[in-house]
Amino acid sequence: MTYRRWFVVGVAVAVVGALVAAFAIFYGNFSPRGYVQDHFSRASGRDIGSQAIAYTSNKSPSQVSKEITDTWQPADQYVDGSGVYLRYDDDSVVILPLAVGSVILLERMRTAYPRYHGVVGNSWGWGRGSTVRGGGPGAGK
Repeated sequence: MTYRRWFVVGVAVAVVGALVAAFAIFYGNFSPRGYVQDHFSRASGRDIGSQAIAYTSNKSPSQVSKEITDTWQPADQYVDGSGVYLRYDDDSVVILPLAVGSVILLERMRTAYPRYHGVVGNSWGWGRGSTVRGGGPGAGK
């Protein structure tokens, strides 16, 4: 092959790569938050202030939890009769039962932990990426 043909092949491969990357960026799910936003119905009337954004599903909390955790493995998970509580590095996904289906609440960990501490207690351990505890003298002791 001549250099011109190699150049044309290289440009074609670059264009295909750019198209694949653009598709992934616009249509991909890069976080549990994105997954919930793409797969469940928005229910703004069930939001908790501006911190917990609500979505709904006609499936039970255990079915919704399985869907989410099959795609995005949580850092910690707590399940009791009141619902399913999933902790990720920066986000929480709380799935509560409704009369028919579930409400799914997305919330940043900095506001979710204080809200749900009475339920999850110390069950939500603090792994990598946690910023809830903070730092400073004596941190980590």
